Amino acid sequence: MNKRIHYYSRLTAPADKALIAPDHVVPAPEECYVYSPLGSAYKLQSYTEGYGKNTSLVTIFMIWNTMMGTSILSIPWGIKQAGFTTGMCIIILMGLLTLYCCYRVVKSRAMISSVDTTTWEYPDVCRHYFGSFGQWSSLLFSLVSLIGAMIVYWVLMSNFLFNTGKFIFNFIHHINDTDTILSTNDSNPVICPSAGSSDHPDNGSMIFYASDTGLQQFEKWWNKSKTVPFYLIGLLLPLLNFKSPSFFSKFNILGTVSVLYLIFLVTFKAVHLGFHLEFHWFMPTEFFVPEIRFQFPQLTGVLTLAFFIHNCIITLLKNNKNQENNVRDLSIAYMLVTLTYLYIGVLVFASFPSPPLSKDCIEQNFLDNFPSSDILSFIARIFLLFQMMTVYPLLGYLARVQLLGHIFGDIYPSILHVLVLNLIIVGAGVIMACFYPNIGGIIRYSGAACGLAFVFIYPSLIYIISLYQEERLTWPKLIFHVFIIILGLANLIVQFFM
Repeated sequence: MNKRIHYYSRLTAPADKALIAPDHVVPAPEECYVYSPLGSAYKLQSYTEGYGKNTSLVTIFMIWNTMMGTSILSIPWGIKQAGFTTGMCIIILMGLLTLYCCYRVVKSRAMISSVDTTTWEYPDVCRHYFGSFGQWSSLLFSLVSLIGAMIVYWVLMSNFLFNTGKFIFNFIHHINDTDTILSTNDSNPVICPSAGSSDHPDNGSMIFYASDTGLQQFEKWWNKSKTVPFYLIGLLLPLLNFKSPSFFSKFNILGTVSVLYLIFLVTFKAVHLGFHLEFHWFMPTEFFVPEIRFQFPQLTGVLTLAFFIHNCIITLLKNNKNQENNVRDLSIAYMLVTLTYLYIGVLVFASFPSPPLSKDCIEQNFLDNFPSSDILSFIARIFLLFQMMTVYPLLGYLARVQLLGHIFGDIYPSILHVLVLNLIIVGAGVIMACFYPNIGGIIRYSGAACGLAFVFIYPSLIYIISLYQEERLTWPKLIFHVFIIILGLANLIVQFFM
């Protein structure tokens, strides 16, 4: 469809509007989406009428809203893995690095002077420089980011649904779920659910009642890793088979509400818990981690996906009323995202009560450090659960468009094709939720993989090639951009050794 639109627009001179693509060729507005993995899927409002009418303020907020997502839940864990001081430095440096690479993506179309690139997206730029390899490799890495995000969503939805059901059951039966877990003893309890298990977070219900048959039955049928991931199939599999996801795009505002509520929750908890910090540069203590830890690449993997918007930034900026402000607005948006990650990560890490709990107790999803009986955390889980249940069908639709659209030329060849694809995606989510429910690990692997292409290799390599073709390539520029590519490769390779 994109090739046909380009073909029509090039049959005459750019100034001649006689052969602009007719309405029946251009996809309907409700079929046009851009997305950021673990962020939100944004429905385009005016895709085919040139540049949009959004002000800079709206554009900045749109980029922030699209980029922000559930990866924010793993930022405190990433800081714990890197060390407090190292973690803050890495967040700032990764924000600057990914911003520069995103800037190179925005400027990539302007480097092509031989053809009109007004309507091009980033995959078109990749195809121009790398041919069909660029097109199919960008599709592959885009699918990696999509399916990785959908797996993370399934793991998190299982977690939130489990804790929501547990909250309701405990509330009805007046059960205190902190009695048998290592926790603080105050009005704002913080728990350490993975205490005694250094390999991975506890996948079960964490509390066992041997004397009550009713409670035993509840834990048998309401288990985080053995039953709840399967219950979600009945809720979400039918939604994935809808031909159009336009209904779910109406709930995009929930992403903003969820992030704002998390900021409020973290602020409220930090005020009541206070700060608990000690600085030990290299040696850990009983309750504190050192400031510099060799597990810091785990944070860089998470941040690669947390700052990932490179696949859709050109489309988002097309809607900016003042195109000359694109770079400024992009920089401001990245600064706000960086500050948001720093705010959440620093407050959760600093206010985590050590002692009596060790900083190593910070979970890959920091909401797991609050008991299911905590009212504010219960509200956060409800918000996030409902938001994810509306975004998940959108991501499934995008995966269907990219895969089935490229292979069969039709995004809905038959109900059987769609059902088989959705069963594979859902099955991957269920398997990971049962056997590897570590969202930090999933995020860093998928982030390092898709970031390798979209963040590190393609922007740098395209810039090097374009400068070479214009005979403006210098050794400092070549060395700098090759270094960025090496960083991306190292970021992916090191994830498998951590």
